[in-house]
Amino acid sequence: MNSTPIITDTHTHLYSEEFDQDRDEMIQRAINAGITRFFIPAIDAAATQSMYDLEKNYPENIFLMMGLHPTYVKDNYEEELAHVETELSKRKFYAVGEIGIDLYWDKTHLIEQQIAFKRQIQLAKQYKLPIVIHCREAFDEIFEILEEEKSEDLFGIFHCFSGTLVQAQQAISYNMKLGIGGVVTFKNGKIDQFLNQIDLKHIVLETDSPYLAPIPYRGKRNESSYLVNVISKLADLYDVSEEEIAAITTQNSKDVFGI
Repeated sequence: MNSTPIITDTHTHLYSEEFDQDRDEMIQRAINAGITRFFIPAIDAAATQSMYDLEKNYPENIFLMMGLHPTYVKDNYEEELAHVETELSKRKFYAVGEIGIDLYWDKTHLIEQQIAFKRQIQLAKQYKLPIVIHCREAFDEIFEILEEEKSEDLFGIFHCFSGTLVQAQQAISYNMKLGIGGVVTFKNGKIDQFLNQIDLKHIVLETDSPYLAPIPYRGKRNESSYLVNVISKLADLYDVSEEEIAAITTQNSKDVFGI
């Protein structure tokens, strides 16, 4: 890309310990590639301080979310939710996330995950913030709660969208954008088969780094600079320029996050 428009990574765990050796260089590589806006999802209370440190070091580029990730919903989830509430009351965040339901790793806390998801959706509405949804093998469970909570003030991003065309349309019907990252480049990712039937206005870009690296880095540590590989794939799928993909998806991210 020559005259690179601003590119936004709507979902990256830059505080992950996988970046401890080269975090600044890795962020600089992304900035050099035109990726200058990074939205950082929360996981649990243990991640909060490192998120704040990151924001302090890159105040122009880093935008924080607050939330309890579904795989961290354990017996102490009430305590964790109290932390989320406290932090949201203290300062500005750009979303409540990442929140949702994950039945891939462990189904034992499904009830608690459902309670935590609902409570955090209600917090997002209270603060007029978008939600960022983590969904793994849980589309039905997620949609059930979105159906109960749907309203004008329910909106956000379906992070790492990996469902079918019908599920994509259903997510969009709840005011969700689809977070598209490395999976779209996978041979068996499947979303590349129908994605161009979804208007680009419903799509935002993400890496989920350090996870889910796109081809040709699949299986290695992902980083935000690899978003250019996702953009290249989307430009092919939609038959538009990479600049257009970057410009539209960044505008979509502004519509969601308000910045």
